[in-house]
Amino acid sequence: MLIQSVKFTFAPEDGDRAEAILRELREASRKEEGVMAFEVARSREKPNVFVLWEKYRDEAALDFHKATEQYNRLVLNGVRPLARERTGEMAVPI
Repeated sequence: MLIQSVKFTFAPEDGDRAEAILRELREASRKEEGVMAFEVARSREKPNVFVLWEKYRDEAALDFHKATEQYNRLVLNGVRPLARERTGEMAVPI
């Protein structure tokens, strides 16, 4: 199992647009085989900050996710160019 956490920071005026994109990504990703969980949260104190919590069955599931149309459209050409900052961490359960 692989767990990935990602934190995005957007310009304050881009927060609602980012939320719409991330909601669409969440719904599409949850339908993929091998995605065990895909959560998106928005900070209460800083509404332009979002955190994603993704859980994949294995490396093949993550590779499949990154090869999808929605990943290309919503991540590579959506939230990443819109983000001011992005940090992430890939982890495995202990």
